[in-house]
Amino acid sequence: MAKAIMLQGTGSDVGKTVLVAGLCRAAMRRGIRVAPFKPQNMSNNAAVAAHPDRGSGEIGRAQWLQALACGIRPTVDMNPVLLKPQSDIGAQVVVHGRVAGEAGARDYQNLKGRLLGAVMESWSRLSAGADLIVVEGAGSPAEINLRDRDIANMGFATEADVPVVLVGDIDRGGVIAAIAGTHLILPEADRDMIEGFLINKFRGDLSLFDDGLAAITRFTGWRSFGVVPWLREAALLPSEDSVVLDRLARGGDKALKVAVPMLPRIANFDDLDPLKAEPEVEVIFVPPGSRLPSDASLVVIPGSKATITDLASFRALGWADDLAAHAARGGHVVGLCGGYQLLGTSVSDPHRIEGGKERAEGLRLLDIETVLEPEKTVGEADGFSLAFDAAVHGYEIHLGRTDGPDCARPLVEIGGRPDGAMSGNGRIMGTYLHGLFSSTAFRRAFLARLGVEGGAFDHRRKVEEALDAIADHLERSIDVDGLLAVAR
Repeated sequence: MAKAIMLQGTGSDVGKTVLVAGLCRAAMRRGIRVAPFKPQNMSNNAAVAAHPDRGSGEIGRAQWLQALACGIRPTVDMNPVLLKPQSDIGAQVVVHGRVAGEAGARDYQNLKGRLLGAVMESWSRLSAGADLIVVEGAGSPAEINLRDRDIANMGFATEADVPVVLVGDIDRGGVIAAIAGTHLILPEADRDMIEGFLINKFRGDLSLFDDGLAAITRFTGWRSFGVVPWLREAALLPSEDSVVLDRLARGGDKALKVAVPMLPRIANFDDLDPLKAEPEVEVIFVPPGSRLPSDASLVVIPGSKATITDLASFRALGWADDLAAHAARGGHVVGLCGGYQLLGTSVSDPHRIEGGKERAEGLRLLDIETVLEPEKTVGEADGFSLAFDAAVHGYEIHLGRTDGPDCARPLVEIGGRPDGAMSGNGRIMGTYLHGLFSSTAFRRAFLARLGVEGGAFDHRRKVEEALDAIADHLERSIDVDGLLAVAR
């Protein structure tokens, strides 16, 4: 069985995902067979992973990234329980990469006891094929009101006997209180699982926090494994947590402005990462309450976990009028997965998969109709875009079948099968293919049509280089060998 170490945080978005990825890359470079693991994840940013019996399934995007850092193929065992929020109080529950049903927040708490078995099953399989597993917690172990049914933090750590390192985010302030307060309220058995702590996202002279480190150790008795500086390279990695979207709602002054409406149930928004990396492209995520900018040349509607609900929100926010005006001015529109469905004449949900209305009128920018179906399409995809004379590679994760006259002009072909649609003037288009802009030849041809010279960079290569740079930073700033030594 593999040795293991687990990073838990004082809260959400403290940087656990990036630190796990960096440690995985550092371990891989030492010749260690390393794998990532997150018992329970909550995210609508999903990725395709190998399934032991059914070919493929879905996991959180973060574990896909961490598998890349390990230099191994992602599997569904790396994230056995994935929650995909569909409403403010309910989520789709994915177990071992496949949809197991839907549950409200209270119902899910009652399910956790049964899900721990699925978590430990994956843990056993993953452990058999690795020397080291780096585990990522979810949220914070300080949520002691949820401790009795926890499978994401201390509930898992104690069950699997995995030592824990606590991560605090100094950038948000109050990091000493956050770590000391966690120590104070944890039950003794959970407190004993923690081997030490890390401080993340430090800006400036690291020596200025020496007294802070000493204070934390004095309050807790835990050792410091070091202070991680602000990692600029993390911006090149795919984000999973939607809390980062607030930081993406800012503009600049570049040749091409791209507006991305932040749908309430936005999914897989890392599809925009390759465009964000283009030096001549400005990508602005537009939050609810703001209008789509009239000077944007391109509007990209991203994926959605609740298409019909997001359609209603799109209209209520005034975005439908903004998009119609944009199209009338000759602007370009791309819909990705759920965003593609929104662009049609209607979306029907005869099986009440989303649990709300059975049918909704679409935005009517493409002459297509979508019917949501229970069986989810999940898999890697290679294809070709005749419209842009370029090869494409990505993945599919969607519910639904889309047909209509505009499908006679598919945006791409996947394995010889047409996918997506384009308007007669070629300015409105959509596809179920995620990762479209990661394909260098397609991205360059697409941007050229909008009058911008795209970079020849390989986005996947940029992500690999960022992982190497992050591992380098960790080697210089924290005790990596000490962290690996406490694994058991």
